[in-house]
Formats: sequence, structure tokens, C-alpha cells
Amino acid sequence: MKHAGPDAADYAGEGGRLRVLGIDPSKVDGDVLLVNPSRGTADRLIRSSSQHNTFLVTERCDQVCLMCSQPPKKHHFDLFPYFETAALLAPEHATIGISGGEPTLFKTELFRFLQRVLEARPDISFHVLTNGQHFDEEDLNALSHIDLGRVVWGIPLYSSDAGVHDEIVGKEGAHAQLLRNLALMCRLGAQIELRTVLMRPNADGLPGLARVIGSTLPFIRTWAVMQMENIGFGRMNWKSLFFDSSEGFELVGRSIDFVRSRGIDAWLYNFPLCTVPPEYRHLAPATISDWKRAYRVECEGCSLKEACGGFFEWHPRDHGYSRLGAVQ
Repeated sequence: MKHAGPDAADYAGEGGRLRVLGIDPSKVDGDVLLVNPSRGTADRLIRSSSQHNTFLVTERCDQVCLMCSQPPKKHHFDLFPYFETAALLAPEHATIGISGGEPTLFKTELFRFLQRVLEARPDISFHVLTNGQHFDEEDLNALSHIDLGRVVWGIPLYSSDAGVHDEIVGKEGAHAQLLRNLALMCRLGAQIELRTVLMRPNADGLPGLARVIGSTLPFIRTWAVMQMENIGFGRMNWKSLFFDSSEGFELVGRSIDFVRSRGIDAWLYNFPLCTVPPEYRHLAPATISDWKRAYRVECEGCSLKEACGGFFEWHPRDHGYSRLGAVQ
């Protein structure tokens, strides 16, 4: 770095000179930036001080989920070579997220990326978000060369009812395909984090889904019941989809209890602690990424604030929870 000011910094390297504007230089010290000179942008691929680094590998997707926080787009730019370089420069023992869109639409590139980085950096692990629609028998060889002990696959299953699941994801036959592919991943010994976003269309069926998970999917590593994110399609459909778990937690609690009684870890993601009964709060870690997280006026003076994940920054003022407030 040649010069630093309160809101800009000049850098010089083999590729030329770079000025980063609009940020305290100390806030990007040690970060990995992807610079696009033609657009005049610098994207932070790795934030050295954060535990929540995620690569958005594509914005294409073959599903149109009712509550999608990242609505799909048609264009795609292959940035895997840059992601590989960034991952190799990540801090020690980092866990890097992979998301989209749907990353496995480009599974050849994805599998190659995972294999190369995991071989070069034995301290790094990955968490890959995928709809689970695109695995097949032909992938077994490629996946066998990946250290699957350091990859967790976050895969959504919204209901034990195929019609409900398919309606939520906007794709006929998705439920049946997903169950086939979960069985395939089981054969590989893959680590699976099953994810269920809680919504009005699937809330009543949550105990039924818990029973299916406990009886037919005992090989999964974790079941995560998740609250909605008010952005993208989730914002458009908020009034018809948001389920007030602070008022209807009995459904959630009963489902979590059943799965845990079968020896499967079950957790609550994106649940403010004050909306969760005391006996379940230890199952609600702070899962909202630090750069997305915010707290509300109601959080002031709360004894649980330090441990609470709070809200997504874009959570609406009319938050939808009937029971919310600081815990003394």
C-alpha cells in the first residue's frame, strides 16, 4: 500500500495501481479483492476478519422458490479460477460457503474447484448450498476424488408431501428427484445439512417431515429449521408466507424433539432468541452472517443480545412476530 487516508487507499502491484474508495483501508487489510478495471469495482471475496465468507458462483437456477432471497438470473460468468485463487489465500482453518443460484448447474467446474482447493489447503472446509437436483451416477468418480469429510452440502427439503415441496420450489418432480439424490449422496458418505425454511404452506406438515427424516433419512448430519429472509421473492411474498414461530412454536419444538430423539442434530437458524422458548434457545445459534445482521429497538437492554443472531438487516419494521422484546 502506497498511501492511506480515512476513506481511500492506493495500492501498487504487478498488475498496476489501484485506488479503493469509500472504505477505511484498515477494514480491508488482509482481505482478498477481485478487481474489475472495466467496471471500476472491487469485490471482497475473502474478508480476513469474518467467519462468513461465501462465493456466489452463479445466479442461474432451475428452481423458482417462493421465498428465494437470490432470485435467479439468466446470465452467468465463470469466476471459478478467481474463486480458487481467493480460497488459497483464505485465513487458516476457514470454512468457505458456496452458493448461487444453483452451483451444481456447473458441477464439473465445481467438483474440480473443490478437489483442487481441498488438496492444496488441508486446513480449509466448504459449505455448499445446492437444491440437490443434479447429482447422478456419473458423478460418483469425480466426487470420490473430493475429501467429502470437509464438505457439507446444504440441501433443502420443505415437506414430506411432494406436492407441497414442488409448489414451493416451482418445479414438478423436484421432490422425487431430491429423494433419489439424497440416497445417492448417502452411498458416497457425504455430509448433508438438510434445510427446511419455515413458511405457512409447510408449517402444519413440519411434524410429518420430522417423522420422515427420522425414519428414512437417518444418515443426514443435521436438520436446520430456518426462518424466512425478507429479501428477493421472500419480500414479495412475505405476507402470504411468513409464519410467526413466536406464536406457533409448538409445531417447531415437537418436530425438533422428534428428530433429536432419533440421534440427528436439529437446529433453529435465523430465529431471534426472544421468539424461542427458553428450553430451546441453546438450539438457536447466531447464524445470520455478520454483514447481514442487525438488531432492533426492541433488542435494547436484552440480556441475550450478545448470543443472539438478531435479524437480517432488511427485516421489515412490521416484523411479523407477535412475541418479541428484550429478555431481562
